[in-house]
Amino acid sequence: MSESIKLLLIHALSPVHCGTGQSVGGIDLPIAREKPTGIPLIPGSTLKGVLRAAQSTDAGLHKAVFGPDPDNASEHAGSVQLADATLLFLPVRSARGTFAWVTSPYMLRRFGRDAREAGRVDLVPPAIKPDEGKAAVTGGVLRLDDLGGKVVFEDYDLEVTVQKELERFAEAMAKALWGADDGAAEERSHFVARVCVVHDDVMALFLQTCLEITTRVRLDAERKTVVKGALWTEEALPVETILAGLVLATPVKQPKPLREGGADRHGPRELLGYVQGLAGGGVVQLGGKATVGRGLCRMTMVG
Repeated sequence: MSESIKLLLIHALSPVHCGTGQSVGGIDLPIAREKPTGIPLIPGSTLKGVLRAAQSTDAGLHKAVFGPDPDNASEHAGSVQLADATLLFLPVRSARGTFAWVTSPYMLRRFGRDAREAGRVDLVPPAIKPDEGKAAVTGGVLRLDDLGGKVVFEDYDLEVTVQKELERFAEAMAKALWGADDGAAEERSHFVARVCVVHDDVMALFLQTCLEITTRVRLDAERKTVVKGALWTEEALPVETILAGLVLATPVKQPKPLREGGADRHGPRELLGYVQGLAGGGVVQLGGKATVGRGLCRMTMVG
């Protein structure tokens, strides 16, 4: 199974706004979230659109992966499916260590399920379940000695336990995100020192209070005052957010006779290798508000 499935990891280099286009709450332009859990996500359609728009290195393989152009959509479907990328680590302001990469048992359990499907058992997280008033950390970077070794995230203080198995998982994740070369050693160590697991209910609270909210206006060109009705708020995932999702290759057959560059000429390994090349080609822009610097991300495929 792992030959046809890979993990897609996304690291936000600027705030990311993948919106829903409407709101029923106090935020005019909220981000996309799962309905039952409230966990933020980047839709698979967004990921597919960005990768499909990347410069093709093989026209036939590009067509096999993403499908033909809309005018010829009836020929065959694309051979690669990109699932929604859901939040895995949320950066939360910390009274010590600047910020923490916070996750929860439920989010880790889901990621572990995906990691197993992709054949990356080294990325399966440990079963850590802190109580509601506690947090599991990898070391002492986030702890405040003046408060008896507690951590303080935003306005919430939590008792901590140091978990060596969490540190081992964080080290494996750091290598998957930044690679194992010496040039990324500082990035890896910074991440490993700041990974934290909190109770699911505490995480649900952070998902409502720790995302970035920006108020924007449009000014009258002559008066330099806000145009009537042109005051709104936007929600975004903060910089340093880490998300993960699955990429699945299922080659589809074209109607006979076979067309040149057809989807059935390529196996899962080749299809996923092509997508991996597109995803690892540098910084990409995901979601809206591109002209104000939103959505700059690094994408990495592992498996």
